[in-house]
Amino acid sequence: MSTGAKQYKAIGDDVWKRTDKVNAELFTLTYGALVVQLIKDYEDYAEVNKQLDKMGYNIGTRLIEDFLARTGLGRCATFAETAEVISKVAFRTFLNISPAVSFPPPTQNPTSNLPPPTEFILTFDENPLAEFAELPRDAKEGGLWFSNVLGGVIRGALEMIQLQVETEFLSDVLRGDESTELLVRLVRVLDEEQPENDE
Repeated sequence: MSTGAKQYKAIGDDVWKRTDKVNAELFTLTYGALVVQLIKDYEDYAEVNKQLDKMGYNIGTRLIEDFLARTGLGRCATFAETAEVISKVAFRTFLNISPAVSFPPPTQNPTSNLPPPTEFILTFDENPLAEFAELPRDAKEGGLWFSNVLGGVIRGALEMIQLQVETEFLSDVLRGDESTELLVRLVRVLDEEQPENDE
């Protein structure tokens, strides 16, 4: 673990100790009930994924202020540093987990002369949102990403600090995969402006 990663882990641990705790089981069960209600309301897993992402985005745009106030962290110098802060400080602060960060080899975009996009993968050894969840076969086959709210939270929070990203789950243990992985891809650095509102 690099010096920066150790420093961020220490910050995350410190903020977690000072944070008011919510009953984890209640939170998990409430989230599960929310997903079930969305499935009943929309009867379309792609639309449920979209709604979870939208909710997460709206949460993220508000959560970033609280996060910055609690941690006192300044702007990250690189996207790799942003990945470490998300993993070791943000997830630790709000969910008491620290997903592993990895950086896939860059891919070339044949239609562009721009350098390849910057991206990282968060691998979750544990996921409090999915603790008591089990997906029925039709949800797996229908393409439900149960924890899609997390991608939306990251997208919304980063947009508030002028980083436009795309997020996408690559795998999920609830769908029978060996691990739960979330890809975060930098699209562009935004000018100082108000973020686009998903609502």
